[in-house]
Amino acid sequence: MGTTTFDPVTEHERTRGVLSAALQRLARMLGEVPDLDAAAGVPDWTVGDVGAHLAAGYLAYGAAFTGESMDWEVVVPPGDRPLGERVAAVNALSVSLVGAAERARLGEIVAERGEAFLRATKGLAPDTPVPAPWLGPGVTVPLAAATGTLLGECLVHGLDIARGARRPWQVDPDEARLVIGQSMPTMMPLALNRERARGVRISFDLAVKGGPRLAVVVDDGTATVTRDAPPRRYDCRITAEPTAFLLVSFRRVPLWKVIVAGRMRAGGRRPWLASQLSRLVATP
Repeated sequence: MGTTTFDPVTEHERTRGVLSAALQRLARMLGEVPDLDAAAGVPDWTVGDVGAHLAAGYLAYGAAFTGESMDWEVVVPPGDRPLGERVAAVNALSVSLVGAAERARLGEIVAERGEAFLRATKGLAPDTPVPAPWLGPGVTVPLAAATGTLLGECLVHGLDIARGARRPWQVDPDEARLVIGQSMPTMMPLALNRERARGVRISFDLAVKGGPRLAVVVDDGTATVTRDAPPRRYDCRITAEPTAFLLVSFRRVPLWKVIVAGRMRAGGRRPWLASQLSRLVATP
């Protein structure tokens, strides 16, 4: 499986189009859910909670462009807290930001806020910085990463809602490829568990079938993720189907299940290190 190349502008525009379509699909499903209080596919959240979280997420990423006022000092825990702690606090608050009356039209709200983000960012370069204070003090992410992350949120939380509502929901491989390629080079280093990664030096060649290909290098408490990296020796190569890798990364499917199904395998000089990737890079 050789190194791939991509056009950042073209791929970003594709991601925007796929996000718009996924939002409409999600809105239809939310509009048809008979019981928003049903347990969702994530612990302690109802279907309505997941929808409210999505609505808050689109509002947060779009705030810098839509002019919405966000009091981050109230929303985000103070100081340089670990990412998992910061995101958990924001997630807990996010479900309360959509009141009972708004939950009655939750699908419309999610679609409206998602489309507002897309309208406000139309024509902007993929590397336009997007403020993301919930990820850390002063943190910004490229617009391409923000768009890819919002697509991932739509797809993965769409699955959570579908599981709770007993509705069908598919994550297409091409959709998963866009999330992995656009979001993960930025988000994986931010999600590194620095304590666990202290003193650890491992390099992974992550080859997603059909692309993208990522070089993930953990070096004593830091991590870099690079697309189309120059050839080098890696400790471990992970070959995975895109949807399988996305759902394993977000803890929606057990790793053992996709391995048994042949949808993910490890190779290289030290294949046994493959399990370390999910241990070092945590999904908040």
